[in-house]
Amino acid sequence: MPLYPMPLARVEVVLQSIMNGRLSTLLVKRAEPPYRGHWALPGGVIRVDLDASLDDAAARVIAERLQISPQGLKQLLTVGGAEREPRAPRGWGLSVVYRAMAREEELKPVAGKRVESWAWHAVDSLPDSGDFAFDHEAIVQQAAVWIRAEFEDLRLSASLVPEQFTLGELQLICESVLGRRLDKSSFRRKLRDRGVVMPIEGAFQSGMRNRPAALYALSLPQAK
Repeated sequence: MPLYPMPLARVEVVLQSIMNGRLSTLLVKRAEPPYRGHWALPGGVIRVDLDASLDDAAARVIAERLQISPQGLKQLLTVGGAEREPRAPRGWGLSVVYRAMAREEELKPVAGKRVESWAWHAVDSLPDSGDFAFDHEAIVQQAAVWIRAEFEDLRLSASLVPEQFTLGELQLICESVLGRRLDKSSFRRKLRDRGVVMPIEGAFQSGMRNRPAALYALSLPQAK
């Protein structure tokens, strides 16, 4: 049976959060070639000796690179092509891209294997294209387009929204993801019409000088 050259198969992980009121993605600075010193998504080669599935590969890689275990990892897209991966035959690289979302306080990354450092980058002010490794800038931008489309349609992520919130707090979260201001009346009417949130009976935000604000929760099911 003839053997054919095979592409280098990897997983990459897009970690999204809200940092300083802006939708952001966690990037790592590569410690080894190719693209040493360039910004990239945390990722790594799929290991047939270690990974029983793609999900296992994504979880292992993110643990090795950042020593964290984000919840709700799910496949986002697959990219591949020639001249994409300098270490592979004919440059042929294939990446299965995962996404995870989490609030800032839930993630405590530590630079791990093959990572020089890490940093959160707002998706509207990413590093220059020449500072990115591979095609990861395009992947980050595509992931931002998709999460913004989800929030525009009020398919809100329970990973970014706390269990209890006021409608004002929820609007700020949505504005942070979308990168623009929302009209208060239109936003609340849309929430009501879609049945996205439900009031928590008898629950109010404490410490308010004026009338206490009612607390709400996301109606199920919502995306993780």
